[in-house]
Amino acid sequence: MNVKSRVRIGALVGATALALGALAVPAQADPPPGEYRVLAGVGSDTTQDVFNGLGNAVASGDLIASYNATGPAIKTRQVNCDLTRPNGSSAGINALRNAVDNTTGCLDFARSSRGVANDSTTDLTWIPFAKDAVTFAVRGDSDLPTALTTEDLTEIYTCELDELNGVALTPLLPQAGSGTRSFFLGALGLTEDTFGPCVDDTVQEHNGEELDSEGDIAPYSIAQYIAQGNQPGDVIDRRGFSVLGSVDGVQPQLADGRLNTAFPFNRDVYNVVPTANLGLPNIESTFVTGDSLVCGQDAVIEEYGFGTVANCGDVSLKGES
Repeated sequence: MNVKSRVRIGALVGATALALGALAVPAQADPPPGEYRVLAGVGSDTTQDVFNGLGNAVASGDLIASYNATGPAIKTRQVNCDLTRPNGSSAGINALRNAVDNTTGCLDFARSSRGVANDSTTDLTWIPFAKDAVTFAVRGDSDLPTALTTEDLTEIYTCELDELNGVALTPLLPQAGSGTRSFFLGALGLTEDTFGPCVDDTVQEHNGEELDSEGDIAPYSIAQYIAQGNQPGDVIDRRGFSVLGSVDGVQPQLADGRLNTAFPFNRDVYNVVPTANLGLPNIESTFVTGDSLVCGQDAVIEEYGFGTVANCGDVSLKGES
């Protein structure tokens, strides 16, 4: 595939980018340096904020250390656990698998906004804890439509459709390793090998400030968009001028602003743990069954824009990556 260079920032948005520069700094809601909690996790940008909230709410904030997807290197244990920060679901899962394979003890779980990609083993277990959905975002000051069909989006991301309402389209995708990237492509019936050469697949997910020209269109977690508007905890509003669109006539949010869990592209989001560790007391009490500590935090989950799920804590979904 041909990855397009991101040289798209024009004079129209230059002043805005400067004005918003301070807001573009990633939220650093990691545990304070030198504080090592019982369970350490990394991975998905989509669920980093809700897990910061859960980490503060569960067990007086002493149990869960969840490290954001972007930022400087991290240290998850006092000795021998200096890590490059994994950015995205796949990167987090890979880091967890590496920690297990090398018995480092540096990581206990990975945040994931996608399901199993490789089911050749049952070494890892995906435990659902909330519901999200993904739609497309465009700039609110653009002439691009905010109502599209699945077919429209497929044609945009295969580069068959390159203009709408007289505006040249510049389709964007999140960075490699993003669970939202793989989920969105799958929802359109596409793969890493079949999206088009016009697509810029280098942007950080759920960052509306990346939409810096009139023709930009990008997938966006609806829960992340809601949380960025509500700004609970340390959530930073990264929406910029972006607005969410409807797909196949279905709106992404309900009239009261909550996530529409009936949106066509809806998904469970997960915490991934080593299957062999499911019976460990701290893993089991935190993640497993509907009575777990995480599944008992409906108010926090909804505050961060997600919906609750009836299968919270289920351990039936297993795979290698």
